Amino acid sequence: MSFSYGKFDTLSRGTPSLRKALVRFHIDVPLLLLISITLVIGLFILYSASSHNLVVTFKQILRIIFGLLIMWAIALVPPSTIKRWTPNIYVAGLILLVLVIPFGIEVNGARRWLGQGSFRFQPSEIFKIATPMMVAWMLADAKLPLRFVSLLLGLIIIGIPTVFIAIEPDLGTAVLVFMSGFIVLFLAGLRWWIIALAVILLAASAVPIWKYVLHDYQRERIATLIFSDEAKNRKGSHWQSDQSKIAIGSGGIYGKGYLQGTQSRHGFLPESETDFIFAVIGEEFGLAGAIFLLMLYLLILFRGLAIALSAQDTFSRLLAGTLSLIFIVYVCINMLMVSGLLPVVGLPLPMISFGGTSVVTILASFGMLMSIQTHRKLI
Repeated sequence: MSFSYGKFDTLSRGTPSLRKALVRFHIDVPLLLLISITLVIGLFILYSASSHNLVVTFKQILRIIFGLLIMWAIALVPPSTIKRWTPNIYVAGLILLVLVIPFGIEVNGARRWLGQGSFRFQPSEIFKIATPMMVAWMLADAKLPLRFVSLLLGLIIIGIPTVFIAIEPDLGTAVLVFMSGFIVLFLAGLRWWIIALAVILLAASAVPIWKYVLHDYQRERIATLIFSDEAKNRKGSHWQSDQSKIAIGSGGIYGKGYLQGTQSRHGFLPESETDFIFAVIGEEFGLAGAIFLLMLYLLILFRGLAIALSAQDTFSRLLAGTLSLIFIVYVCINMLMVSGLLPVVGLPLPMISFGGTSVVTILASFGMLMSIQTHRKLI
């Protein structure tokens, strides 16, 4: 007895042609689908968080379109070419970081942006990609696990942009840039005793860092996370964290409903369109909405790690693995910050928060993942 599946047989016979078309355009469909769903959800959330501001939403749409074009353009470039361009990208980024010091645009006491008029961008965002690219480039032909010389060169590559970014000051981005490079070293076989030694050295330097490196507002944010003084900080450093926790807590399990949030709409929640947009999700969609978004992020992570596992050279494996892991680190830090479990560090929620440089950087990293996946030589 035989069975016929009708249309399903036709679809199956058409699969090779579809696969060839997708390979020709270098699009990884599972990753693109997950990205698209997340971006669309982000636009709806942004519309609510901005108090139904169509101008803000339209600006974000334009930025997303530009970011998607960048993503596709990078996906068309073979990993071997990306590897060859890596030192140039890293050096160009360093030049832009140096230019920020004398020519940067100052906002709220921080000099982080370059640009003119309404056009501006953060060179530091480049190093969320350029740093792991450069470390992976350096380790591509090195003997693994890491030797001391390779480790030292990697730390130098990581340390230079980290210091410049911390000077701006932008401690949050500096920490993330350092972590993105460190993850490459970890994936390359960093020995556990070195990690333990690094933790001990960091703990030993905590007091000097507190006294001589951190700025007053950074020390205040850390202090208010550990020591709660509601009467003193109600209008001070606790305000953002308090209002965020109120918004998330008031959402309960299923939330108040789309466009029904009160904390952002009535101006109680600062930075509701950018860093604290996760609080809007918690208020309007509750725990269920937050878990759904987290599951989307985890699926993107798993797809990225699958691409890393199937990569066919050391540079591609290290880069794909690091870009995937650092992406979920951004997500976790933002969610923990908004929930009051980490100090406020000014980190947007990937693909959801309003912002140009951030969304373009994230989409550019996905373009590299697509390049690594679709340029594989099938065996």
